[in-house]
Amino acid sequence: MLAAVLAGVAVGMNVGKVPLALPALRTELGLSLVQAGWVSSMLTTLAVVAALGFGLAAGRIGALRMVLGGLGASALASVLATQVPAGAAGFGLLLATRFVEGAGFLAVAVAAPALVSAAAAPADRRFALGVWSTYMPAGAGLAMGLSPLLLPGPGWRGLWLLTAAALLLAAGLAWRQRRWYALAGGSSHAVPGADRPGDAALAVLRRPLPWLLALAFGVWAIQHFALIVWLPTFLKEQRGLGTGWVALLTCVMLLACVPGNLVGGALVQRGMARGRMIAAAHLLTGLCGLGFFSASLPDGLRYALCVALSFIGGVIPAAVMSSSAVLARNPQQINALQGLIMQGSQLGQFVGTPLIAAVVATSGLWASAAWVTGGAALLGVALGLAAWRVEQRVEQRVERRPPAPAG
Repeated sequence: MLAAVLAGVAVGMNVGKVPLALPALRTELGLSLVQAGWVSSMLTTLAVVAALGFGLAAGRIGALRMVLGGLGASALASVLATQVPAGAAGFGLLLATRFVEGAGFLAVAVAAPALVSAAAAPADRRFALGVWSTYMPAGAGLAMGLSPLLLPGPGWRGLWLLTAAALLLAAGLAWRQRRWYALAGGSSHAVPGADRPGDAALAVLRRPLPWLLALAFGVWAIQHFALIVWLPTFLKEQRGLGTGWVALLTCVMLLACVPGNLVGGALVQRGMARGRMIAAAHLLTGLCGLGFFSASLPDGLRYALCVALSFIGGVIPAAVMSSSAVLARNPQQINALQGLIMQGSQLGQFVGTPLIAAVVATSGLWASAAWVTGGAALLGVALGLAAWRVEQRVEQRVERRPPAPAG
């Protein structure tokens, strides 16, 4: 199970390695602000367009092959990126490698949960998928924490090579554990009314609960991404902190989400309703957001609210991602659900970034972003309550079914 989670952490490093390296990339490769923006947002853009498609493809290709292919492609792209020349040609090649890294990220993100589910005992799958939800903050936070150590010496190329090594290590560990993933690579199991192979995966997407959960994850991503954008800018531009301190404080904030993920997984394992968890978490993160965007509060308290928002909100990915342990009846449906969830979360980031920028640019105050985060939190509460109304009936119906036989 941990080998599958490590695969997610490794691809998560591809997300966290870029923000602090962008100034060095711009200087060395002569990138404009627009070009740097494309390098930074390529993974999110690809995920918004193709995450669900990757999830459906994983059901046909096989989860283990999908994960290994994604890790290998990402590692190769990271190595090739270190060879790009300066100038316009360098930007094109760098963007191409980021595209491949994004495809590898999606391949692992949608397929690895099936490996986690296959490796875990049936009684532990909800908690195991909660542990899986730590992959993004852990990977991104790790890369961001290592950036100040590598950028002054080996530079961004050294950081890219380090992520390539982590990806290859994760691929080797996943391959060594392949016998535990036999269920994930097995044949699909029949679903009533499904005549074609794709129908089994699509059947689970016809229910309302997966969509409610994916949208709840998306509005959480708006809040979290607003915090990720705001904090480094505030620390550097308004408080004059150096790159090292900015990276450290941002890394701590990101990593605070990890124990929140684990708490969420434990609560789901104990039987707490996902919708209730999501609604409560959105209510609390909304209040934290109002506090950390308030200029009248002292800096220490505002930063504490940042960390609290990340920690409390961590239960939302755990609650959403673990739902496949109840909703899915076979690996193909797990892949489809994770693709939908990934698309929802990335859509939140994709929409939230320009929305926050527009609000702040119009008012000239970062505090105005509280309207975006507060609105997202209220919508999250409504989605959580709606999910709570239907999830108990769905869980009872699905859990009464006998488990599908292995391959």
